[in-house]
Amino acid sequence: MGFDTLLGNQQLKENLTRSLERGHISHFYLISGPEGSGKRTLARLLGAAILCREKNPPCLKCHVCRKVMEGSHPDFITVDDPEKKTVTVDLIRQARADMYIQPNESDHKLYLFPRAQDMGIPGQNALLKVLEEPPAYGVFLLLTDNPDKLLPTVRSRCTELKLQALPRDLLLGQLERDFPQAQPEDREAAALRSGGFLGQARTLLAEGTAQDPGAEAFCRAFAGGDPLLLLQLLVPLEKSKRETLSLLLDQWLTLVESALACRSGVPALSPQARALAQSCTAQRLYHGAACLKQAQLYVDSNVSPGAVCGYLEWALR
Repeated sequence: MGFDTLLGNQQLKENLTRSLERGHISHFYLISGPEGSGKRTLARLLGAAILCREKNPPCLKCHVCRKVMEGSHPDFITVDDPEKKTVTVDLIRQARADMYIQPNESDHKLYLFPRAQDMGIPGQNALLKVLEEPPAYGVFLLLTDNPDKLLPTVRSRCTELKLQALPRDLLLGQLERDFPQAQPEDREAAALRSGGFLGQARTLLAEGTAQDPGAEAFCRAFAGGDPLLLLQLLVPLEKSKRETLSLLLDQWLTLVESALACRSGVPALSPQARALAQSCTAQRLYHGAACLKQAQLYVDSNVSPGAVCGYLEWALR
């Protein structure tokens, strides 16, 4: 199977396969690409290929490959603390110290840094100490969406693997398999707005095509500017909690802004946004977005939900 489970990036996959066949394994790989480009997928596949003992690695069938892909292999170690905004120096020092302990089951020991761009200067300098003289079995996989945030001294020691956007037909084909229930125009919009990266397109489709009954009611009231419909929508919200109202306002604002972008030629993922774009003028949408932003500002300033809803009942007519 090799690297076939990673879509596109054919030249990169061929180069990696040839390198591994010759036994050329770098101590440091820098895997770069935007969010949703497949960095983690490639890191797992590369880790499996390095640790796999079958022919044509990664075979993705042996117990070694399965453990790597499942994240349970003792010699494939993730260095991160998702609860913190940065990768701390202490975490890097712990990984550096652990690197000099022999592998548990394999000939190599791999360390995955999912957020290499979030290492500060002190952390990168701490990493440099092991990058300069790594043990023969050590391999570092640094993942980043912005290589420029890494020190030149770190980048110069890495073999960079840069992930590319997928061809349109390949991306659309995968989206059709992943989201067979989505409308073709939704998949087209996701492909365009994602820049060609599958992960982003999946997220856009999953979030943008979700049907929300509350959003449907808002669309009907807003599109017609009907005072009665606006009252029926907003009066029940006057006694809601600020957090609940704030969340609704965010959803409505996203919907109106998406409709406004649609009128400007940017495909909308939401059928509700497309309907708004067809039924409202750009001026009406712009006015609605401004009112919703003002209402959100009122909520953030601790204005009561009743007063905020009263403002919207008047402003959105």
